Amino acid sequence: MQEFSVNLDFQTDQRTAVRWLLSHIGHHKWFVLLMFLGAVGNAALAAVVPVFIGTAFDGAMATPADTRAIGTAAIGIIVSQAVRAVLQLGRNFSSSLIGERLERDIRQELYASLLGKSMTFHDLQPVGDTMARATNDVHEVNLMLNPGINLVVGSANFMIMPLLFAPRYHWTLIAAPLFFIFTYILALARYLHVLNPITERVRRTFGHMNSRLAEAIDGIELVKGSAQEAQEITLFAENAWAYRDGAVDQGKIEARFLPLLLLGITQAAGFAHALILARNGIIAVGDVVAYMGLLSLFGFPTFISLTAYSRISLGTAGARRILELMQRETLLDENSSGMDQSLKGAVRFENVTFSYADSSPVLHDVSFAVQPGMTVAIVGQTGSGKSSLAKLINRTYDVGNGRVLLDDIDTRDWSLAALRRQISIIEQDIFLFSRSIADNIAFGCPDATRETVIAAAKAAQAHEFILNFKDGYDTVIGERGVTLSGGQRQRLALARAFLTKPQILILDDSTSAVDSATEDLIQRAIQEAATNRTTFLITHRLSQIRWADLVLVLRNGRLEASGNHDTLMAESPAYRRIFETMDD
Repeated sequence: MQEFSVNLDFQTDQRTAVRWLLSHIGHHKWFVLLMFLGAVGNAALAAVVPVFIGTAFDGAMATPADTRAIGTAAIGIIVSQAVRAVLQLGRNFSSSLIGERLERDIRQELYASLLGKSMTFHDLQPVGDTMARATNDVHEVNLMLNPGINLVVGSANFMIMPLLFAPRYHWTLIAAPLFFIFTYILALARYLHVLNPITERVRRTFGHMNSRLAEAIDGIELVKGSAQEAQEITLFAENAWAYRDGAVDQGKIEARFLPLLLLGITQAAGFAHALILARNGIIAVGDVVAYMGLLSLFGFPTFISLTAYSRISLGTAGARRILELMQRETLLDENSSGMDQSLKGAVRFENVTFSYADSSPVLHDVSFAVQPGMTVAIVGQTGSGKSSLAKLINRTYDVGNGRVLLDDIDTRDWSLAALRRQISIIEQDIFLFSRSIADNIAFGCPDATRETVIAAAKAAQAHEFILNFKDGYDTVIGERGVTLSGGQRQRLALARAFLTKPQILILDDSTSAVDSATEDLIQRAIQEAATNRTTFLITHRLSQIRWADLVLVLRNGRLEASGNHDTLMAESPAYRRIFETMDD
């Protein structure tokens, strides 16, 4: 299920990490073909060099020296290596381009997937770990292809060439290449078997370290206010050491890479074999030189394997972590084919029970009905479930039991996009982006004109303070609006809500951070905005409660009482107790 989905320009197979990567790579077939052709041509022309050198060696040892053979060999080397350079350029360009496009497409796919996850998912998923997967793990996939797979494809062709060229001197000389290839494959299989769990641990510990860092930075005010800098440094150091230990273990595995020994054995045995054949007059000395040059081609796959297969292992581990995040179940379905019509604003809760994840219920058997255009005040002590109730209306979360109906239609039967377009919610923790003030106000209506943005700001009593900034509506504010006061942030949030002209407006203690003079202005703006639309006010302000058509009293997640202010004051002891603690 997806809370939100977007049609990307490509489709992928997500059954396994390998299939997923191959489906991404498959979108670039021509560049993949060019990379393979470049790898084959590069290896073949590299093998030609020792052949020409062997010919030139025999020509130099001849009496008199065969200058024609030497010249032909020299010209052959020059031409072959010029062609090889062009093929190598095509190969490296193709692998680099595929790697960069792969990183771009995976990052886009992951971002779309994260936006489509429910709030339950985001509540449980650490932000730092998500960022580690979206940045570092995605880049590891790029490095897996280039240089990783690029080098592996190239080295595989370098291993084949001695098999193809050695028999031209004597068929028995194929023995040393066969020995190396066979033992190399066995050693490589064991190496990857041991390496893969280590690289998984390296990626996992990096994500954990990043998650802890993000938490400390996000809560820096609490850390400093509690003088806990030293403790946080110690905790981060422990996570950094865990990541370091994983990287060191990876280095130890790489240091014991057996093919380095196998290369030495192969070259020694092949040299001895070729010398015996030369001594018996079966092959020429130049053939020995050429043969040893061919065996030296094994040096490339041997030495690059340390880098290439580590990159592939890390990239595959990163791909598994990315895919695991994308496939994590979300609890909301966007229901794109659901109801898509204009809301009138009727809201009804029928025996609603709700809890976050596997925690205890925060709402118990709540039932009430609101007619279109009514203003509803939700009151109760901290932790009574007021904000949770509001978030069920726009399907930030879905109910556990019971139903929430809008215009007598279950919220789950509505198209989620159509539903949320017609509901605006302003929470206590105002979030503003690091963009201009105008862009923040127009976030829900990106096509809004400057005139409509200004009108919304005026309605929210924000226009005057905005003009006090040097750049006015073009002023760029910091992340979360840190350059603004609490009252200014709330007025911008109100302007953003007013601009969308929702049928249902939910205000979660939206005047908690303003002075009384500003509150009076905002109060009038809210009353004007509430005209002909259903409005929910989560508030502790008596001035807001008095003009509400309906007051819902929550206590410990249960609806204790409902009615207008005068009725509740006369009939509800629970309301009177809450009322005594409210601000006038």
